[in-house]
Amino acid sequence: MEETMNKSKPEFRRAFTARLVILACAAAGLASQLRGGVPVLDINPSPENPRNSEGAFATLADGRIWFCYTQFYGGASDHHPARIVGIESGDEGRTWSKPRVVIDNEGGANVMSVSLLRLASGKLALFYLRKNSWLDCRPWMRTSVDEGRTWSSPVLMVSAPGYFVLNNDRVVQLASGRLVAPVGFHRARQTDPSSSRSFDSRAIALWYLSDDEGLSWREADTWWGMPVVSRSGFQEPGVVELADRTLLGWARTDQGAQYGFASRDAGKTWSAPVPTAVESPLSPASIKRLPGSADLLVIYNDHSGRFPFPKGKRSPLVAAISKDGGRTWPARTRLEEDPDGWYCYTAIHFTGDAVLLGYCAGDSKVGGLNRLRIRRIEMSALRAD
Repeated sequence: MEETMNKSKPEFRRAFTARLVILACAAAGLASQLRGGVPVLDINPSPENPRNSEGAFATLADGRIWFCYTQFYGGASDHHPARIVGIESGDEGRTWSKPRVVIDNEGGANVMSVSLLRLASGKLALFYLRKNSWLDCRPWMRTSVDEGRTWSSPVLMVSAPGYFVLNNDRVVQLASGRLVAPVGFHRARQTDPSSSRSFDSRAIALWYLSDDEGLSWREADTWWGMPVVSRSGFQEPGVVELADRTLLGWARTDQGAQYGFASRDAGKTWSAPVPTAVESPLSPASIKRLPGSADLLVIYNDHSGRFPFPKGKRSPLVAAISKDGGRTWPARTRLEEDPDGWYCYTAIHFTGDAVLLGYCAGDSKVGGLNRLRIRRIEMSALRAD
């Protein structure tokens, strides 16, 4: 009996060690999941709504959180019919209501790319694109004095004709009260006289300013086109106000990184673009300042090499924090890592001790931009390196 037990000891040790390894891997996986938060909602495509895509958050006066997004109902491409709908959460983003229509389709193609902003006056502002054709896509603004139950008549933000892209969750109000809307302008490029798609993918970065809470808008003095050979130019720009009131702007490019701009006069003029430390594919990044802090949070597809990544794809999705105004981003957390995934167009919203992220999270099975996901992350987890 003793001899039999002695013979089984090596096997027992191997089995016990294997179980320890499995438990350690499971614990590490759980820790990684907790650090990156958890998805609290997936809105999948359906025959009625083949695409549910990017949006923006706002906190209402009674504490509920509102998320507005684009609901497509006539196809899944950028120019198929779509409306803007909203869902609500009464428990800081853990559970969500069914959608209701906020802005019905008023465009020749659709309405999409929502920004929500609580103005200094207390009004709630909603910004969106009214897309009519490849020659006419411009941002509009509405305001509400009753927490989104009714809306003012729309104000056209860009009176010049053309294709102007204002991404979701992009408009900011500065400490001075000025509104800044970063826009990518795509000029018409008539390469085929028989085609209505006269569109140049090389975007020019523009900034539109308002000092009367959106009643009137004007273009900043500076605009920038890509100074090197590029097929993207400066697409889908964004802006954030730093603690010292400098404005940091950025735009996606095909040059391996987001390019950055700076303004020290509240958006009137902007410095020449330079590559930033946010190394990414041709995919948008989102940046906001942490509440009560000078630190910045960026959500983007990290292609720096710190995490495995598929070349050119919008994966992985990473959250990073900068303590030096966006020059470096040492604290990084991987949120999504499926190499087949498309993770992009992220809205960022802070609530209590957590942050909510709303973003496209599709794949080859459902379509890259067709699934909308909301993720909730404890802020303490993101600050850990």
